[in-house]
Parts: sequence; structure tokens; C-alpha cells
Amino acid sequence: MLEIIYQDKYMVAINKPHGLLVHRSPIAADAEEFALQKVRDQIGKTVYPVHRLDRKTAGILVFALNSRIAAKLKTIFEDPGTQKIYIAIVRGYFPDSIEVDYALTNDRGKTQDAITHFKTIKRSELAIPFGKFSTSRYSLIEAYPKTGRMHQIRKHLNHLRHPIIGDRPHGCNKQNRLFNERWNMNTMLLHAQQLNLLHPVSKEQLILKAKPFAEFERMLHELCFSE
Repeated sequence: MLEIIYQDKYMVAINKPHGLLVHRSPIAADAEEFALQKVRDQIGKTVYPVHRLDRKTAGILVFALNSRIAAKLKTIFEDPGTQKIYIAIVRGYFPDSIEVDYALTNDRGKTQDAITHFKTIKRSELAIPFGKFSTSRYSLIEAYPKTGRMHQIRKHLNHLRHPIIGDRPHGCNKQNRLFNERWNMNTMLLHAQQLNLLHPVSKEQLILKAKPFAEFERMLHELCFSE
């Protein structure tokens, strides 16, 4: 059963697990389960996707319950007043706060403006030698995307040389290998934690929150972020 974090007669929001596609995609022909079908079967209603999350990204995913509301929600998601907040664990000591304005090229070859604001929550240094360093450093950060490009947060963090742990292909293969060998961890540590938006009908401000998945929580403990 999927975790439902909000539902009324107009929309439903779930905490999407890591590894679950939103809907069928030719680039992931191996997938047999999809969030759209699972939500539909769970609540017994047709659902309409209004935004996307990467397969490897967990967290808040919203569906409309009819096509009219879907159109309204898509407009709301494009509004600058709608705020998405992600958390991630990245390599190295991240800046206290930084905004990245770095255009990205999508899979169709189109280059688009892309802006993300980042803020550090906490830093950690472990007595684990890595490469030429005697210790390993990591940061728990928040990401506030101001545009919605494919893999935007992942690509912007790679551009900053602070890739997300567990990310492939935008991450650090050596760090990913370390996490796999030391902690048996090969999940991308990116989570859509909060969504602030106007309700499409009542216009009230909704603040939706989703707890991090178990593997993210485990790594918060292992990397001393939860102390």
C-alpha cells in the first residue's frame, strides 16, 4: 500500500517510494509497476498526473481526480508561489547557501533556463579515509527548484561538484562504490519532502509533507546527521 499524505474529492498526494515510475515510459521498459496504476487501484478512482518525480527520487507526488482539476493543478505547479522543498545527502562540505542559475539541455537537445536555490542543514565528517583524504565529508542540504527541468537538482549538484550520494549517472562512482561496500547502500539519497501550493478549488494554502524513506533515515544515522 502506498502512503497517502493528502486526499479529498479533487486530488490525492502520496509519498512515492524510491524506484517507482510515475507512469509507463519507453526509457524504462523493465518496469512493471507504476504509481499511477497503484494509486488508481488503491483508491478506486481514475487519477491524472500533474507533475513528475524521477524514478530514483522518493517523496510527494500529486494526482488530480479529474481532467479539469489536472489542468488547474498544472497551472498552479508552474506558479512561482508554489514551493517544492527537497532534501539530499551530498558529497563534501556544501556552501551555507547558494543559488545556481545554469541552463540544462534535455534529452531532445533543447537547452532551457534552470534555477535552483540550495541551503545546508548540517555537515558531517567521518573518520573514513577516502582517496587522498584521511576523512570523508558529507552535507545534508535542502533544494528549492525554481524551474522544473528534467534531473535539474541532480545536474545542478553535479555541476557544483557536490553530487548526490547514490546518483547514477550524475553522481560520483567512487563514492557510490564506498557506500555500497561499507553500508550496502545503493539508493539515491534525494527526497521530495515538502510541497506548498494553493488548493485548486478552495484556494487555501496547502502544506504537504512526506517523511524520508527508510534507507534515507538509515543513512542520516550512519552519517551522524540525526544526532
